[in-house]
Amino acid sequence: MSNTRYPELKAPHPSQQQSMPGETDKMDPRPNHGEDSYKGSGKLEGRAAIITGGDSGIGRAVAIAFAREGADVLISYLSEDKDAQDTAKLVEEAGRKAILVPGDISEESHCKAIIQRAVDEFGRLDILVNNAAHQATIDDIADLTTEEWDKTFRTNIYSQFFLSKAAIPHLNDGASIINTTSIQSEDPSPGLLAYATTKGAIYNFTQGLAQMVAEKGIRVNGVAPGPIWTPLIPSTMPPEKVEKFGSNTPMKRAGHPAELAAAYVYLASDDASYTTGAIIPVTGGRPM
Repeated sequence: MSNTRYPELKAPHPSQQQSMPGETDKMDPRPNHGEDSYKGSGKLEGRAAIITGGDSGIGRAVAIAFAREGADVLISYLSEDKDAQDTAKLVEEAGRKAILVPGDISEESHCKAIIQRAVDEFGRLDILVNNAAHQATIDDIADLTTEEWDKTFRTNIYSQFFLSKAAIPHLNDGASIINTTSIQSEDPSPGLLAYATTKGAIYNFTQGLAQMVAEKGIRVNGVAPGPIWTPLIPSTMPPEKVEKFGSNTPMKRAGHPAELAAAYVYLASDDASYTTGAIIPVTGGRPM
């Protein structure tokens, strides 16, 4: 049964902490991105995708799955060169083209450059996955600076606006935008006030944009992860919270990034041709 899988992700986790934005190779246990398990079936054959935060975590799992389904992938990331290169190698091993674009998606000019690079490299754009995010654990609003609030909003929700606006003129009938929101959008943790607020905004942005572009044949959906074991966790949470991470779900564990990939593939594929404005929760049983 699914709740007995991946026992290595049941708390307590080994004590660990990293500096932001974190590295996959330093995590214990190592996240599973579907490297040895995801099998493609041609659902995205010949398509071109952008994945922000595609270097690690959920983004890496989605990049692997998309490539094995037949898509070329542009991997947008901040500065994690080693993780990004590892992901690109996995995409290329699947026989697809991988483009790496480092930089800060909180800047509109960089978001426009990402879209243009994809169009130039692939000659088309079919899928935009707005996945990258910034978070920090701050338990007292008195310690939450305006600079941190701005950084979280610009990285998490402004970027989705910038990228979607730049991408839509290049998207044709059947194209897909997929936004990563979170269970935090409905069940916010007080120590993640800025992050959770942006995830609520993404939930609303997804449903509003879906209605705005439906007549263009573009679908806009979201995935709402629960506690997923990615470098974001040991690099943004105190060790005591990392040790207990995921234990508050009915499955009593965190999820591996690989366990979300199929949701993104579904939303990007023709299987979801009548699905727009939807949010798929992948939360280990926590209700949205």
